[in-house]
Amino acid sequence: MSIDAIKDRLGNFAKDVKLNLSSTLNDQTLSEQTKYGLLLASAISTRNREVAAAFEAEAAKHLSPAAFEAAKAAASIMAMNNVYYRFVHLASNKEYGTKPARLRMNVIANPGVDKNDFELWSLAVSAINGCGMCIDAHEKVLREGGVTSETIQTAVRFAAIVQSVAVALEASTPAQA
Repeated sequence: MSIDAIKDRLGNFAKDVKLNLSSTLNDQTLSEQTKYGLLLASAISTRNREVAAAFEAEAAKHLSPAAFEAAKAAASIMAMNNVYYRFVHLASNKEYGTKPARLRMNVIANPGVDKNDFELWSLAVSAINGCGMCIDAHEKVLREGGVTSETIQTAVRFAAIVQSVAVALEASTPAQA
């Protein structure tokens, strides 16, 4: 399935979603690698197989194999980290924050692509998954890496749009009886 096919399946109620998606795909403020890695990681994080497949097909046209794998790694590693660190942040017992996570996450230190791209993709996934602790950590690394607040906002806006596409697609699909 293509992104255009998904847009065609969205109901009339999702006109804003379609327009936002089109503007995202036409946006040229990010490099191709940054943009398509971000869209891919975000699409995977929606957990909607059709959305993920459509963005995977599009991203494959724009990303090197290493960047394609790194975007999938960002979605995967953040799925784990977002659950763990959201728990640490939300738990009343702050003792959990003093314990080692004991989670393997070597890909963050060696993602195989530009560090800022990987951090931006991780931030977008963390925004979708609602982990404030991870959002703060990735935003801090990005700012230290020279990434502007405008670029960070764009990344999170793109993630929000991809998430809205997944929700609108589900709302456009008749429920099975």
